Amino acid sequence: MATSVFDSAIQDELNLPRLPVPGRKMTPSPEDWRDIWIYFLMVDRFNNPISPPNSLPGIAYDAKFGGYQGGTIEGIRQKLGYLKELGVGAIWFTPVLKNCRFLNGAPNDGSYHGYGFQDFLKVEPRLCSDPSKADEELQALVDEAHGLGIYIILDIVLNHAGDVFSYPSGSEASYSDTALEIYWRDAHGNSRPDWMVGENVPSPPDDATVFPDELRRNEFFRRQGTAKSGGPETIGDFCSLKQLLTGNHELGNILIRSFQYLIAKYDIDGFRIDTLKYLDRDFALRFGNAIREFALSIGKKNFFTYGEVYDDEQKISQFIGRNVSATGDIVGVDASLDFPLFFRLPGMLKGMVPPSEIVDMYQVRKDVEKNVVSSHGEASRYFVTFLDNHDQHQRFYFSSSDDPHRFDDQVTMGLACLFSLPGIPCIYYGTEQGLHGMGDSDQNVREALWGKPQAFDPDHPFYGMIRSISKVRQEHPALRYGRFYFRPISGDGFHFGISPFAGGVLAFSRILNDQEVVVIVNTGSQSGFAGSLIVDSSLNPAGSKFEILFSNNGSPTKPAPAMLTGQAEIHEIGGQISAGPCIALPVSLKAMEIQILGRPIG
Repeated sequence: MATSVFDSAIQDELNLPRLPVPGRKMTPSPEDWRDIWIYFLMVDRFNNPISPPNSLPGIAYDAKFGGYQGGTIEGIRQKLGYLKELGVGAIWFTPVLKNCRFLNGAPNDGSYHGYGFQDFLKVEPRLCSDPSKADEELQALVDEAHGLGIYIILDIVLNHAGDVFSYPSGSEASYSDTALEIYWRDAHGNSRPDWMVGENVPSPPDDATVFPDELRRNEFFRRQGTAKSGGPETIGDFCSLKQLLTGNHELGNILIRSFQYLIAKYDIDGFRIDTLKYLDRDFALRFGNAIREFALSIGKKNFFTYGEVYDDEQKISQFIGRNVSATGDIVGVDASLDFPLFFRLPGMLKGMVPPSEIVDMYQVRKDVEKNVVSSHGEASRYFVTFLDNHDQHQRFYFSSSDDPHRFDDQVTMGLACLFSLPGIPCIYYGTEQGLHGMGDSDQNVREALWGKPQAFDPDHPFYGMIRSISKVRQEHPALRYGRFYFRPISGDGFHFGISPFAGGVLAFSRILNDQEVVVIVNTGSQSGFAGSLIVDSSLNPAGSKFEILFSNNGSPTKPAPAMLTGQAEIHEIGGQISAGPCIALPVSLKAMEIQILGRPIG
């Protein structure tokens, strides 16, 4: 049966601002998204309460595997209590919209990740315990999560559809300067040479071509094959996933209406937008604004959108918020995944990148983002920060067979650092249970978590440590909202500066009103650090005592009282050198230790 965004039932949903569904009330969004942190999971790889992973027996739960493992939306729902106890405030999960079911007459098992939409309005039955009740299963998850105070973020795709048509050469074609001939696929995934023009395909069944009906137009797709070698990476199909021409205004309207429908139908709280940088920039701006305004009109204040811009600060600034120096008053997507931080932070925490590179990155960001605002204010304060994800070839946690727990402190150090930096922290599923996949493919980090022995163990040390870190962040508002300053450190009490070498020490402060919270991270994996760091003299006079709010070490050394240094040589972040006096806080850390320090209140 054909599906259209203009069908009466869908129109009723889309018209909620004017004609609300009787008794339906939208769940309020968080007042400030920095008050929560995000847990990111792959639906197919998280949990199935009734069946083991499809790869078992014979293949380990964490082995490289490229098909459906069997995780379900219901499997997520049944672990909401586990996630709530961990401290999770929002769940972002991989796409749950319907993907191409068949390809060339065979089951399309490679679509387990969910990023190849065939129907932009329906839930994927293969991700459900009962495929006939896919809508109900997603709604039950959202409703129960909301009842626990957990928000739901859908992963969505605007840049491309699935492998909904073929070229004469097959699923992929070499780049062409002009649009190529295409054959739309039937319900079995076979290309139909008699289906060359989408709008002329006669009443295709649900598993054929692409839905809603309005999307089935050749002119909405690029049809030029894969990106040109040496040319712009944003022009061309994403492997076999067919690129949409998002610069087409009519197509943009259809996509906007489709995703507005999902918000209204399921009471969704946010969107993570896949491959945002591949979109037409004007459409990206229009989409972000249209989604926000629609959400506001149906009572969902502060709906949150953030995009994947796998690039540098300059590219990110082109796709988020609004540049105040430019004309127009439309505010686009709220924030971005923090890839510039990801490119450096894991390496620094592992002792391979000097802390000075993190400092330099934030200095560049300050300059690039100075004219960019989002609906929340300063856009970068809402960047979603992370240490690893499903697109990498290895997780942050490294566990060797000969000494599996050697780098456990490195993991907890990294997580505590992530939770203390500006932004909204995001943890990749299974981190709390010690998953440590690595290899030559992203499949190595897409483990079937529920296949692990004691997969959801609340007594796992990482689970307990994350719960503690989350609690500290919640109890100290400065870690969520505070102004952010890097702090020069010293090993001799005289020369102060930012660590310029790998395996060094990173120190920074978060200041909110009259409270300064100090974070110091020793990234050295073998040696401790004993020295001092500069703190704010107007807030902390000599003799001020700091207490340890958090340490990932079981027996941390308490800092001595802050002291006045009469003479000092301070190498400032901008390159200037100044002399003392200054207020310095003496600290002592073991290898791979982080301390979060604050003054007693009252």
